[in-house]
Formats: sequence, structure tokens, C-alpha cells
Amino acid sequence: MEGSSDKQQRVLLLSAYDAPSHQYLNKGLMRYFADWQWQCLSLPARYYSWRVRGNSLSWGFGEQRTLLEQSYDLIIATSMVDLSSLRGFVPQLAGVPTVVYCHENPFAYPDNMEHDKHYSPVERQITYLYTLLCADALVFNSHYNRDTCIEGIATLLKKMPDAVPPGLVDQIEKKAMVLPVPLIATDSETEIKTDKKTTDVVEVVWNHRWEYDKGPQQLLEIVRRVIDKQLPLRFHLVGQQFRTVPEALTTALALLKEHNKLGQHGYLPEADYRNLLQRSDMVLSTALHEFQGLAVMEAVACGCVPVVPDRLAYQEYYPQQFRYCSTLDNLVAESEAAVNLIESLLENLADTQSRVVKEVTTPEWSTTGERYRELFANL
Repeated sequence: MEGSSDKQQRVLLLSAYDAPSHQYLNKGLMRYFADWQWQCLSLPARYYSWRVRGNSLSWGFGEQRTLLEQSYDLIIATSMVDLSSLRGFVPQLAGVPTVVYCHENPFAYPDNMEHDKHYSPVERQITYLYTLLCADALVFNSHYNRDTCIEGIATLLKKMPDAVPPGLVDQIEKKAMVLPVPLIATDSETEIKTDKKTTDVVEVVWNHRWEYDKGPQQLLEIVRRVIDKQLPLRFHLVGQQFRTVPEALTTALALLKEHNKLGQHGYLPEADYRNLLQRSDMVLSTALHEFQGLAVMEAVACGCVPVVPDRLAYQEYYPQQFRYCSTLDNLVAESEAAVNLIESLLENLADTQSRVVKEVTTPEWSTTGERYRELFANL
């Protein structure tokens, strides 16, 4: 067992919008603190705007209320939880030490996220602020996430016309810390090989949600340039899909297939996905919205060379030599920078993969878990 304690703690884990990255952290926590008694309440990751505003109503007056009224030593909630309302609806929760884990923040979303059409971003931001103020401790998965959140809150408060309480930003800063979501080692993982090449074709995986915020238009421009330059690459476009696939992704798939550069695509079962990462050479990101980037980290942990934009959380997790110039106002220039970086990394791929193993550190429970334990113990 990875973790141990003198007392079996009773922990309430609340995941209001149970997206894959949120599930990933929850799974890791329950595995690392396996001797604790866990009660996990979650709501499906759909109907975003209704979910993040209505989760306290669903839980506080729903059939799971009796679970909330039990005695707990600690609450761990995602920042999607409307904590202030939930504590008002269920007074028994008000005095329990609470950690809020911030996988993301609404102050750094791309301007045209699809759910913006449902209700005002200000309403979402205010609800988020209330949750942070209710927490005893705040955990962010990157400095980028923490910093854009604090900057966004300061900007939001300046918009209030009057009666703004002083010191709110300071309160949040004092209880905020950065602890990334650690990677979970699987029992079936094989030892990472630093030289994966078995053919002349370089395997590139793009492993993201098939949505606007993961940069499908940027991906399409890169694919076009790779085809024009006849580079020996095979692309694997894998990840979670939804009812509507971005047109740019559909076009990219068709182009890759036409030019015999398309490998696996779509959503893969876990075992197949792990196998793909193990045999791939590079992992490509074109994201517009990334607060840690678990998908890229998983691939890098399997020995893939990262090719990521010089923006978002990537700037703190990957050295400059693996980041291409970010020029969102010029897709052609950005795609050119990405392909130029790929070409330079191809020159001696085996040595590059060895450098990744030595120079890029991915968070693991074996090294990060005790920082979580210290945080919880202090509460």
C-alpha cells in the first residue's frame, strides 16, 4: 500500500463535472490513500453550464443528500462544485476542512468556448470565486492555472461597481498551492525504451478531445504542411469524441488517409491506447486550452518526444527545445514553426528520446503523493 496513516480518515470526494482528467485524479487519490474511507459523489460531464451552476441543487436536495449529512474528516472537491451553495443547503458540511482542486479556471478559457452561449461568463466566474473563498486550501495543477486565476479574479473584482470587500485576492493567494495531477502507473506498462524506431516512418500521436479548444484548425495546418513537404510521418489522431466533430479534424483525417499517413484514430480502449503510446515516437499538441496536459504527459512518460506550443502550462513543464513558436493570429506561421521543430527533432531521434527521459520530469505518485499527505494533515 502506497500510503498509510494512524487513523482511517473519512473523506468526501465531490466531482461536479466528472471529466476524464477529474476522474484520473480521484482514482489516484483513492489508490494512494487506500486505507482511508472514501465516499465519492460525481455528476456526468455533460450539459456544462447547467451542471456547474446546478450541482449544489442536484446534491443538496437530491437522493444523495443523506450521504452528505454523514460525518467526514475531510472534503476534497473540484472547483466545478458550487461549494458555497452546497454548504448552505447542507449545514453539516460547513465545518468540515475542505480542499478544492482546481483542474482549470474560467478566467483563461478561449473566448469562444461553446458553453459561453448558455449564460454569462461573469456568472460562472462569480460562482467559481465563491467556491475558492469557501475552501480551506486551494490546489492548482500548474502555475499557469494559478496565476491566470488570480489575475482573472483581480480583474473581475475591478468590474464590480461598488461594495467590493478588500483583501479577497490576498485570501486566495495565501491558501493556494501548485500540485500537479500525478500520473498513475499501470501494472501492464513495460519499461520505456529510449530507441523505439523499427521502421523509417515516425509515429506521431495527437491525443486530445476532439473539440475546438484543442486546436483542430492548427492541427490541420500542420498536416497540410507535412504532406506538402512529404515528411515520413504517420499520424494517430485519438481521443474522446462528441456528437459534433470539428470540420478541421474531419478534413485532417481525410487528407491523412488520402496520402497514406493515417494510423489509428478515434477513441481507443485503455489497453490499445497504452500500446499506441509505447510504440509512438512523438506526441503533438496544438491546444488552445491546457492547464496541465495529462495526455501529453502520459505520452512523454512512455518515451514520446513532446512537440508542444510555447504557451499555456506547457511553458513550465517542457524545455524550450520541445516548444514551437505560438502565433495564434497566424496559423500558417505557427504550423511552419511546429513542422520546423519536428524536422529538427527528427535529425537524431534516438538521442532526442534519450534527452526527453533525462530532461523532462513527469509528476508521479511516488514523488508527489507525500505532498498531498502533508497538505491534508495540515487541515
